[in-house]
Amino acid sequence: MVQKDPSRANIICNEIIVELEKQKNPKNIAGMARFGISQKGTLGIPIPVLRKMAKEIGKNHQLALELWKTGIHEARILAGFIDDPECVTEGQMEDWTKDLDSWDVCDQVCGSSFEKTGELAWKKIGDWSSREEEFVKRTSFALIACLAWHDKKATDGQFEAIMPLIIREAIDERNFVRKAVNWALRNIGKRNIKLNKIAIETAKKIQKTHPNSKSARWIAADAIRELESEAVQKRLVDKCKKTEARKN
Repeated sequence: MVQKDPSRANIICNEIIVELEKQKNPKNIAGMARFGISQKGTLGIPIPVLRKMAKEIGKNHQLALELWKTGIHEARILAGFIDDPECVTEGQMEDWTKDLDSWDVCDQVCGSSFEKTGELAWKKIGDWSSREEEFVKRTSFALIACLAWHDKKATDGQFEAIMPLIIREAIDERNFVRKAVNWALRNIGKRNIKLNKIAIETAKKIQKTHPNSKSARWIAADAIRELESEAVQKRLVDKCKKTEARKN
């Protein structure tokens, strides 16, 4: 397998692309297309394979930048996996987000790299949420969903402050945006009991604020259905009890 060497990023990148090309799977590409994944530059390599490669390569910021430049679908996912969040700049985040043309690359980069950039991630949520480009706006809400699930240090107040953005953008009828808005709202509501109540209230506000929007109606109804479900409510109560037990 390719060895990590920051000083030889371009050479290593070429070696990795050769490795990726060997694993091209036309059958997988066709299957991915049925799930709305862009076929542009796609090789059809499963995520577990890319994660294994990333583990073997290790963190390498310069190599991540080189892989992204190739435009190859899987190379860009791999770039997110190996990038060092401490080296990620706002300019890089803007450039990568503008290049996005597929929801899976968007979500993987948010979950593996962008969400780990600290205050910068929270800043870009606000910046991107009001942008008109479909995948730029999706990135904002996919990032919210990832932070709600993984960022243990984030406060309830940070997520509560995001609710106006969710209400505002719930009327976007584009499939990849509305699904990300819904995902963000549901993940916030599954974080703890307090945010669960706030998320449900937000969903009901969406229904009242945008009664004529098909997208808003779906986002709200789907979120309420899951967040009020017995399974979610039980999980949150159990989580609360465990937290209290640790305190005592």
